[in-house]
Amino acid sequence: MGLGSMIGASVFIAIGPAAAAAGAGLMIGLAVAGVVAFCNATSSAQLAALYPASGGTYIYGRKRLGHLAGFSAGWGFVVGKSATLSVSALAFGAYTLPDHPRIAGIAAVVVVTAVNLRGITRTAKATRVTVSLVLIALGLVVAAALGGGTADADNLADWDAGGARGILESAGLLFFAFAGYARIATLGEEIKEPARTIPRAIPAALGITLAVYAAVSATALWAVGPELLAEAGAPLAAATDAGDWNGLTPVVRVGAAIASAGALLALVAGVSRTAFAMSSEGDLPRVLDNIHPVHRVPHYAEVAVATVVILLVSLTDLRNVLGFSSFCVLFYYAVTNASAWTLSASQRRWPRALSGLGFIGCAILAATLPAASVIVGLLVIASGILMWRVRRALPRLIATE
Repeated sequence: MGLGSMIGASVFIAIGPAAAAAGAGLMIGLAVAGVVAFCNATSSAQLAALYPASGGTYIYGRKRLGHLAGFSAGWGFVVGKSATLSVSALAFGAYTLPDHPRIAGIAAVVVVTAVNLRGITRTAKATRVTVSLVLIALGLVVAAALGGGTADADNLADWDAGGARGILESAGLLFFAFAGYARIATLGEEIKEPARTIPRAIPAALGITLAVYAAVSATALWAVGPELLAEAGAPLAAATDAGDWNGLTPVVRVGAAIASAGALLALVAGVSRTAFAMSSEGDLPRVLDNIHPVHRVPHYAEVAVATVVILLVSLTDLRNVLGFSSFCVLFYYAVTNASAWTLSASQRRWPRALSGLGFIGCAILAATLPAASVIVGLLVIASGILMWRVRRALPRLIATE
């Protein structure tokens, strides 16, 4: 389940913007992103053991830091993951219908939402199948890059193209590729011996994912260099298409489509359920907490999320929305780490220093994302907090009148 949450559409798309920011230095950025992801995952695991309820850091923040912190994290998650969904949809379009990626992406969102409205979700068995197919596609990328005849060591030489800031920016963008790892930490009620299994699953899944991403990124860079990856709408397809093994490119495109569709299927369900939890508490409009009488899903919340995603796919550029998504998700995990910092020694499973390092890492990576992503992210978070304060103040104002 951990691998299924991490190895998906992200790796097929995030490498391009990361190459534009740091050149071959994106490999260092990938390592930095992996360290921050590990810190965040350990904080999530500790909190999930204490609060095994739907809502993630929306719940943790409220319990440990106060209502405003919890709302801010939940709002950041909903808007950030909605942006993540649009990235997955655009990735689906870029690999399946390169000439009309927005049309293909919107169609994918509509189909996935229709499936979710029927109450059909991914199971562990389906996840194994999806991960296996995606790993095969990524293995073909590595094989084509190594055997296609275009590999050149000079493509890996430009490690400082973007300087330290470029490397940190690439780390923030590549952090998006690890999105979903906290899913491991939320399985406490569904597995045997969670106190033993979860602490072992987190580093194992993160380690395997990091190794896969490193192999794919390094061989793609070696094959075509950072410039071509930065310019390509479907960077891994460009890496395979450049060499003699370009006959594998259609298979890679199919793998990307499967990964994107799987990510959409899981995320539409996850984001809508966080929106449902927030509306149940009165932090979002109450209409979103309706449950369908037959299929038992939060159908209004799912339709609302799908509508936002379709608007983002229609109106935004993939690279801009990728940066915005990364900012919001980093903000969410900063609150996670701050919440975990407050745990007592008896409540901890990992050293407290990991929570501190995770918080600092999230703050630095968020700050070094493209300026437009940071500004828009701050404005969206601030607008959510303003909306929350107004909603809480209105009943009191009405009562005084």
